[in-house]
Amino acid sequence: MGSILDADYPSNGVNFARRSTIFSDATRGYAWIRATNDAFGRVSGLDVMLGGELTDIMRVRRYLDAERGGW
Repeated sequence: MGSILDADYPSNGVNFARRSTIFSDATRGYAWIRATNDAFGRVSGLDVMLGGELTDIMRVRRYLDAERGGW
């Protein structure tokens, strides 16, 4: 079993994709996570992740992985 810091954990993958590959400017990454998004039904990625289920976090991670071209 991997460490909780591994990119395999959905929340860490979200931060990795958001900070290191999609938004090189931290301010833009923080703004994106709070902005409404058509891909999530006009709610923010943060709102999706706060839905209370692990699958909610995984949904945002899958979106970011697709945006950056996956692994």
